[in-house]
Amino acid sequence: MFLKLTPMSSRRSFIKKASLAGIAGITTPTFASAEELSSTPNKRPKVLFFDVNETLLDLTAMKTNVSNALNGNTDLLKLWFTTMLQYSLVTTVTRQYDDFGKIGAAALVMVAANNNIKISQKEAENIIIPPLRSLPPHPEVIEALELLKKNNYTLVSFTNSSQKGVSTQFKNAGLTHYFDKMLSIDALGKFKPHHETYAWASRQMNIEPSESMLIAAHGWDIAGALAAGWRAAFVNRPGAQLYPLAPSPELNEFDLSRISKKLINL
Repeated sequence: MFLKLTPMSSRRSFIKKASLAGIAGITTPTFASAEELSSTPNKRPKVLFFDVNETLLDLTAMKTNVSNALNGNTDLLKLWFTTMLQYSLVTTVTRQYDDFGKIGAAALVMVAANNNIKISQKEAENIIIPPLRSLPPHPEVIEALELLKKNNYTLVSFTNSSQKGVSTQFKNAGLTHYFDKMLSIDALGKFKPHHETYAWASRQMNIEPSESMLIAAHGWDIAGALAAGWRAAFVNRPGAQLYPLAPSPELNEFDLSRISKKLINL
């Protein structure tokens, strides 16, 4: 026997499920409403939060190291990166925490083992971490950051890398003086794109989520920011893709220079 749900019973069922989800500690994405989206594009965000690796810094040198460790098999590079991202999320949902570089090294050990290549955890850390901390900026980055600073934007880096790691990266890349603050999730112990990381970053700058804009070259990061009520700009670098099931960011350009020029016109 089947029970036909009337509109009222459907609504009650939805409310009951929502209440149970709240009790269980499950949160749902807080995407901006159509009205909110239509009212924000011509308004400047108070703070621009920048992802670091690939968004600002060119990962070519580190990718070369990883590829060499995998016997020159460049096809394994994306598998290595997605494995690193997967296990950073595993540590978060299991309420654990490890440095992102160490997770990257562990992912390299796993990918290597699946391809009959033996690499120890220590060897993997030496392959990844030194080049990761001396990456150059993408060619257009410094000019774009200078333009944004001249136009009175507040710039904050926001990364899954450690605080020590990003400080070293920026010093080596000559980017430190462009940023008003450097935020690392290691202060929170949860990796992006966990919902709480974005809420935490907004609180650090004493602003509302809707006053925050993420600039990133990763579709998963953009999706996370939008779900947390942030605005977003996607740096569409080669090989980068937006997540089709998430809302579209208001800016989508192939380099940071084009994004910065649109931002200063707001």
